[in-house]
Amino acid sequence: MKRRVKLICARLWTMTLFHFGNCFALAYFPYFITYKCSGLSEYNAFWRCVQAGATYLFVQLCKMLFLATFFPTWEGGAGVYDFVGEFMKATVDLADLLGLHLVMSRNAGKGEYKIMVAAMGWATAELVMSRCIPLWVGARGIEFDWKYIQMSFDSNISLVHYIAMAAVVWMFTRYDLPKSFRLPVTVLLGLCVYKAFLMELFVHMFLLGSWTALLVKAVLTGAISLCSLFLFITLVHSN
Repeated sequence: MKRRVKLICARLWTMTLFHFGNCFALAYFPYFITYKCSGLSEYNAFWRCVQAGATYLFVQLCKMLFLATFFPTWEGGAGVYDFVGEFMKATVDLADLLGLHLVMSRNAGKGEYKIMVAAMGWATAELVMSRCIPLWVGARGIEFDWKYIQMSFDSNISLVHYIAMAAVVWMFTRYDLPKSFRLPVTVLLGLCVYKAFLMELFVHMFLLGSWTALLVKAVLTGAISLCSLFLFITLVHSN
């Protein structure tokens, strides 16, 4: 009997460890592949990315202090969505644009290099701070839950989002940006800042499930990224 119990426990431990390994690989390996294939490793940009991650931590700390000071907890009724409050909180994410610009302005090199350094450092720091502990604690649990797979997929979406955001910030801050590019770049900046707010509002209005919301987020991020890529390629080739 004891042998059978030990065997069952060993199998459960192996299954939970395998599940954690899958979630960990799904969340972290795309970052490693992006770092290696983007050419950052050839430029020895590791510590540049670490500095970008440190800037991310500083910006998030400032945002938390600002939100805690000027935006008290919503005390409305249950199920009531605080549209104005959430919109104002989302506006605080403008600090991310300033942080990305600060990181890129401190790095010399081509635009592609600046964008990838800032985006990789920013996205990796966000991954470690927001998903590392939940995956380590939750994905190793005995009870299987799809939310950790969803969390891993969401980390990949965040990587694409920050690359697109860094590219848009880089284009917006160029002194030689053509006037015809100003409006689309500004619109993309607004979408990058308020994407989380729009997603939350969309989920609240249409009562979307977790997988559907993840799919909508992926589609929205992909659309923003494709538009950013098109503008970036057009701008670079025109110069």
